Amino acid sequence: MAERIKEAREFGDISENSEYDDAKNEQALLEKQIAELEDRLRSATIIDEAAITTEQVSVGSTVHVKDSETGKSVKYRIVGSAEAKPAELKLSNESPVGKALIGKKRGDVVSVPVPRGPARELKITKIEAT
Repeated sequence: MAERIKEAREFGDISENSEYDDAKNEQALLEKQIAELEDRLRSATIIDEAAITTEQVSVGSTVHVKDSETGKSVKYRIVGSAEAKPAELKLSNESPVGKALIGKKRGDVVSVPVPRGPARELKITKIEAT
């Protein structure tokens, strides 16, 4: 980025230099992204996979649940918000389902609010450490 700004300055008067303005704007965006990443790193917590148990649901657990209404079974992996990918069934511990499951044990039934209609009832059938 510094090289691009240097080249833009060489084009002449920077007050009317669109190349220079574009480079400075891009630099500002990059600096914002760097600041966000540094902030995320400062608040990150490393999960020791060896410490994950099958006794209760925690971040890093894989949880098998059965929907009480439909009878359908689903397997979710509980992850931090940065790793969440609902399409891959990786749910954030901050999502409604993730929040409902955290701390629960095998056999527990959790109620998960949904945007429309009554809450969904999910029964935990299995907890895996990975």
